[in-house]
Amino acid sequence: MVEVWRVGSTRREARNAAARLFRDAGLATPDLDARILLCVATGVSHEGLIADAERAMAPEEAARFAPMVERRLSGEPVSRICGRREFYGRSFVINAHTLDPRPDTETLIDTVLDIAAEDGWREQPLAIADLGTGSGAILITLLAELPLANGIGVDLSAEALPVAAGNANRLGVAERAQFLKSDWLDGLAVKRFDLIVANPPYIPTREIAGLPPEVKDRDPHLALDGGTDGLDAYRRIAAGAAKALRLGGRIVLEIGMDQAPAVSGLLKESGFGLNGDTSVRRDLAGRPRCLVAGLPGGLARACGAPFSR
Repeated sequence: MVEVWRVGSTRREARNAAARLFRDAGLATPDLDARILLCVATGVSHEGLIADAERAMAPEEAARFAPMVERRLSGEPVSRICGRREFYGRSFVINAHTLDPRPDTETLIDTVLDIAAEDGWREQPLAIADLGTGSGAILITLLAELPLANGIGVDLSAEALPVAAGNANRLGVAERAQFLKSDWLDGLAVKRFDLIVANPPYIPTREIAGLPPEVKDRDPHLALDGGTDGLDAYRRIAAGAAKALRLGGRIVLEIGMDQAPAVSGLLKESGFGLNGDTSVRRDLAGRPRCLVAGLPGGLARACGAPFSR
């Protein structure tokens, strides 16, 4: 076991020792990683670590910290070690059966909230479906931001659903959230929604082996593998979404960097309309990240222009 302290060492010394190990291992954010792990091991906040930097590490704190450092050195992401991930300003519990929510997915939240502001959705009792909900990060965030909305999160993984339900309860939206086991929309045929959202698996099978170890070895393959061309989930979603969406509703999908044309085509084949370039939302790095579509004839606009076929 790695020793990142000595008898009588302080929290500051333990943190610095761990940061040196992480830096020597070539990790991208050694100081941040060491701080987060030490906060978890000691049970104090970042401010608490600063205030009590010279406090000696208690034996039980050191016993928790050392294996966490070893796990990080083995390539395990900090969020997996801690069992939590920050997303849109909230902390979500994750486990081996849920995707680790990425900051890029916050683009989907921003997209929905932009539409809500434009169309007055904040004052309406919306019905939301989150497909492949995982930790529930997308649905729970939307329910927290849209206090009149209700939602259903579905996932094929029975092990993920209790995690999502627990997050909903802890973040105060449990009364407006329901989580069900379903293969995309198959179990929701009689439901009608104002909004369907999803961050489906979109990595082509052949490319998974080339992903970084913290992704391919830690995220569930069910949440990564999009089939031969990466579009299997989009085909399933597009085929059922028109029947599940109310006239005037939207579907907002996270997509891979080069998938906008193909996913747009699948949605159009299923009867959806898109607004040309305004249908694609880009992330902070300028990469295509989300696609917005709706049902023609029932919408005056979506993000600034009429839908077209």
